[in-house]
Amino acid sequence: MERYVLSVLVENHAGVLSRVSGLFSRRGYNIDSLTVGETYNPGQSRMTIVVRGDEYILEQIEKQLSKLVEVISIDHCQAFDTVVREMALIKVSAPGTSRGIVVETANIFRAHVVDVAVDSLVIEATGSEDKIASLIRMLEPFGILELVRTGLTAMGRGGETLQ
Repeated sequence: MERYVLSVLVENHAGVLSRVSGLFSRRGYNIDSLTVGETYNPGQSRMTIVVRGDEYILEQIEKQLSKLVEVISIDHCQAFDTVVREMALIKVSAPGTSRGIVVETANIFRAHVVDVAVDSLVIEATGSEDKIASLIRMLEPFGILELVRTGLTAMGRGGETLQ
């Protein structure tokens, strides 16, 4: 099964997220990742939806989404012309002796320490899914206490906009 990233511009009002996610569940399609945020236009939101399937499933999803009145436009994001990022917050056990090594590991991945406690650090990392996964693997030996990932966000390269 192939992975597809869809960038969907929708009207920004109550119930739109529910309609979109309901469309997927009614048809038996699983959403791997879903992020939603208001655009520069407060009347619109951008949804980045990651799904797995074949081209037939992608076509069906796009057709069903386009039937929703609140959907303004749909863009199938191709890897070669899209910037894709994810953010993660990782709480790592870091008592005195290992704290320096944890910070150095975070620095290698251009991640930032955003919170310091007596026995732990919270690290913020932004990048590709592979980069986030690699950082997590490197931090696992220290003990990951908590982990939160945002899911993908995507934007087309160049001067053209979705809409």
